[in-house]
Amino acid sequence: MRLLRKQVKHNRKPNRVRTKDWTPEVPPAPRELHEWNMAEEWASPASERVMPIGERERRSANRDMASTLLEAQSETPEAQTAAQALGNCGIVLEISTGLCRVETDRRQVLCSLRGSLRATQAGFTNVVAVGDRVYVQETDGGQGVVTAVLPRRTTLARPDVFQSHLQQVIVANADQLLIVASWREPAIWLELIDRYLITAQRGGLTPLVCVNKVDLADDAEACHRELQPYLQLDYRVLFASATRGDGVDELRQRLLGRTTVLAGLSGVGKSSLLQAVQPGLRLRTSEVSERHHAGRHATTQVNMLRLEMGGFVVDTPGIREFGLAGLGKRDLAQYYPEIVALGIDCRFSDCSHTDEPDCAVRAGVGQGLVSEARYHNYCKILVELPG
Repeated sequence: MRLLRKQVKHNRKPNRVRTKDWTPEVPPAPRELHEWNMAEEWASPASERVMPIGERERRSANRDMASTLLEAQSETPEAQTAAQALGNCGIVLEISTGLCRVETDRRQVLCSLRGSLRATQAGFTNVVAVGDRVYVQETDGGQGVVTAVLPRRTTLARPDVFQSHLQQVIVANADQLLIVASWREPAIWLELIDRYLITAQRGGLTPLVCVNKVDLADDAEACHRELQPYLQLDYRVLFASATRGDGVDELRQRLLGRTTVLAGLSGVGKSSLLQAVQPGLRLRTSEVSERHHAGRHATTQVNMLRLEMGGFVVDTPGIREFGLAGLGKRDLAQYYPEIVALGIDCRFSDCSHTDEPDCAVRAGVGQGLVSEARYHNYCKILVELPG
C-alpha cells in the first residue's frame, strides 16, 4: 500500500500556478508585426496557468488573427491570397449602430461588421472604435464589410454604460490626449484634468493640457499660478483663446502629424479651437447655459477628422464624469509623481496618505511641496475607487 501511494504521488501532475494578474496579453502594434516572433511571444508556458472564463479563447483568437496578418504582410504567393481575403486596410473615422465609416486610400466606405467579429480584447465591450485599423472587403454600391480589426496600440476608454466592470473604447490608436479646460464659462475643473491625466497614462497617450478662454481672466497671472503644479511636473500646458487667437499657433504645431483626441467638458471650446487651427472645419459649437454656467452638448458622437497640415483630430462628446474602471486604491498614488516621491518617507509602506500617522505626503502638503488642489483631487478620487 505504501509503495502504491508513493507511485501515485510520483505520477501526480504538478499543481497549477495561480496568478492574480489578469492583465490581458495584447499583441504588438501593426507596424511591429514583422518583427514579432510568435514562437517566443505566444508559446505555451511550461506550467499551465488558471485563466478567467473566456481568456483562453480570447488568446487563441488573437493568435489566429496575428498569424493571418503576418502572412498577409509577407511577399509569398500565399500572402497575396491572404491579403485578398482580408481586403483593403483602412482607418475607422466614425461609428454608428452596426455600421462604421472607414477611410481606405483617401476614399471613404460605409461598412457593416462581419458577424464573426467579437470584442476579443478582454475587458472591452465594443468590437470596433474610432481610430481602429481594419481590413475591409468592398461590396456593390460603394459599401463594404469589416473583415478584421488590427490590435490596438493605445486606447481611450470609459466604463460601459450597462456593464460597469467592463470598458467601452472611445478612441483607439491615438498619439496624444488634448485635455481642454476653460478658465471661465464653465470654470476650470482641476479634478477632471487629473482624471484625464490618469486616463491618458493608462491608455498609453501623451497628455497635453490646454486652458482656453484666457481672455476672460481678470488677471492673466492667476491662470499661470493655478496651473503651476502641472508645469512643475513637466506636463505640457498651453494657454489659449479661440476668439482672440492666443496660443493657436503653438497648438497647431502640437497637432501636426499626430492623431490627437480632444476631451473636456461641453462648452470649454474644443470645437472652436479646432476651427481656429483649421478654418472651415464643419463642427458644431455650443453656447454656455446662462442658468447653470455649464456647456450644452454640441458633439454627440466621436468623429475623426483629417487635418490639411497632416494628422488627425478626434472630437469627443463633452464628458462630465470620467470613470477610472479597473483602477484600485493601491494603484492611484503612482499617477501622482509628487506623492510617489514623498511617499517613500512615510512610516508605513502601504500608507494611503490620508489619515495615517507620520505621513510624509500630508506633511509635504503643509510645507507646500505638494499642491493642495492636487492632494484634494487625489483624496476625492481615492474614495471612489475599490480597495
